[in-house]
Amino acid sequence: MLILLAAANMLLHAEDVSFRAQAPSQVIAGKPFQLTYTVNQRARDLKAPDFEGFDYIAGPYTSQSSSTSFVNGKRTSTFTLTYTYTLMGNKEGKYTLKPATIRVDGQEYTSNGVQITVLPPDEEPAPAAQGGNTQNNAQKQNRQQETGSVSQDNIFMRTIVSKTRVHEQEAVLLSYKLYFAGVDVAQFTNNTKIPEFTGFLKQELEQGEIQTELEHYNGRNYQTATIYRTLLYPQHSGEIKIDAAQFEAVLRVQVRQQVRSIFDDFFGSYTNVTKALTAPGVTIYAEPLPKGKPAGFSGGVGRFSMTSDITGTEMKTNEAVTAKINIQGAGNMKLLKTPAIDWPEGFETYDPKVTNNFKTGTSGMSGSKSIEYLAIPRAAGKYTVPAVKFAYFDTQDKEYKTLTAGPWELNIERGAGDKETEAVVQNYVGKEEIRQLGTDIRYIHNAEPQYTKSGKKSYSCTTAVLCYLLPLLIAAALFVIFRRQIRENADITRRRYKKANKVAQKRLKEAQRLMQGTDDAAFYEAVERAAWSYLSDRLSIPTAQMNKDNIASILHDKKVSEELIAEVREVLSTAEFARYAPAGENAKEELYNRTAELINNLENSKI
Repeated sequence: MLILLAAANMLLHAEDVSFRAQAPSQVIAGKPFQLTYTVNQRARDLKAPDFEGFDYIAGPYTSQSSSTSFVNGKRTSTFTLTYTYTLMGNKEGKYTLKPATIRVDGQEYTSNGVQITVLPPDEEPAPAAQGGNTQNNAQKQNRQQETGSVSQDNIFMRTIVSKTRVHEQEAVLLSYKLYFAGVDVAQFTNNTKIPEFTGFLKQELEQGEIQTELEHYNGRNYQTATIYRTLLYPQHSGEIKIDAAQFEAVLRVQVRQQVRSIFDDFFGSYTNVTKALTAPGVTIYAEPLPKGKPAGFSGGVGRFSMTSDITGTEMKTNEAVTAKINIQGAGNMKLLKTPAIDWPEGFETYDPKVTNNFKTGTSGMSGSKSIEYLAIPRAAGKYTVPAVKFAYFDTQDKEYKTLTAGPWELNIERGAGDKETEAVVQNYVGKEEIRQLGTDIRYIHNAEPQYTKSGKKSYSCTTAVLCYLLPLLIAAALFVIFRRQIRENADITRRRYKKANKVAQKRLKEAQRLMQGTDDAAFYEAVERAAWSYLSDRLSIPTAQMNKDNIASILHDKKVSEELIAEVREVLSTAEFARYAPAGENAKEELYNRTAELINNLENSKI
């Protein structure tokens, strides 16, 4: 029994061990980066793989952290042990680091593998640019830093389409992608103008959380983020132009000013700059579908397959016959028309039941369209249900194809209690006629009739007035309520003011999630944005004018205590500094708690 308990305890403990490797998915050749191995138990004997394709710089450096919390009387403890290696890619390409191993309580555990893409370094400027123009370039850069302006080379948008030449109804993936280097993108404003995509059927893709990654473009490495994606299906042939899209981003730019103290020189001074960005237009050429469209073609474009089934071929009258057709594949699934079955005469038919199971991805729309047909034979005999044909244009083979289901041979025998003969088909009564009989025939009422004296009112005057006035009063009240909601929704500033705390709490929740991870930069950025966005929305300060001095001045005008104003300055400065010089786990938790308490105190002060 003791052996079984010990084995069960070891198995339970083993299930709790987490050993993971983490590294950037893209790095630049010649620049060091960090590879970390994290385990949530005390461990030893780490065996890292061969760093093939990378230069070993230093490591492993070990660090550990632990914490204990009590929630509802329950004690919870966490422990993290981290090994950090510093590596450097020496040649561009894609590499895979094999899993590492480690021992915990005598048991060996294996981490995940890591895939890393090494990008080429930034190209050096041309020799001419290194000559007499070097001083001019330096002066230009200094002027930009002094004024807070941003070069077009440091941030821009691209319009990326998967194809520029397609057939009608063939999907095109369009993406608007942001490229930036040397600047800090704080947020995007609501001043966004997406074109109408005239001539296309649009299917937007879920964006989710925007992720950034490195990309080598035109000889330079940029941080990139896909801002918007949609699938476009051209509805006619010929050239279809897509207009340019307009975006607006808020950037945090360091401004070089006259140094007033050693702290100004160390921390630097930042300002928010609103940058208008344009994603250029693009032209898509849609080739017309070839001539000779087959019978049954209803506009399907893509690659499809079809299966079919029928409940049985031997049955009796008044028993339901069910035919099922399933169309699977990828293409313009939403535009596929339901094929029709030409049931023989003498069958009562019903509208087919259609079930769509579509999913949309970057490669287009895919899934299945299931159709269930129901019919009831009312006369005995042998019948042939004609084949169902589904024709479409295959975008890979560049030709029309026809899929066929059936035909089906049915043998219908007379059911029990059915007195009709096999030949009596002309006397078949459809379901619409049966419904009509129900409305034409009325039963004779034998009850004593009720008479009303002519001229006698069946209701009072007060009831009549209320019947007229009550709907008018309800309509007037609804008009006032909806009008007030429209005014509130139109007032963007007030709407942001009312939702400031809700938005800040959402950002803090994301920061709390990041606090448990190893990406310190993302955590500090989330905390900083929570504080800045709350103050911007609550104080109605334009993003271009957001700085600590303006915030302190407005808080002072709103009679906020000097202690709370000082706390605002200190939290903003600490969060700003921590992004570039992260501290330990305790500092992260302390900054998170101070920021949450600060927002709560500002809410209580009724600013």
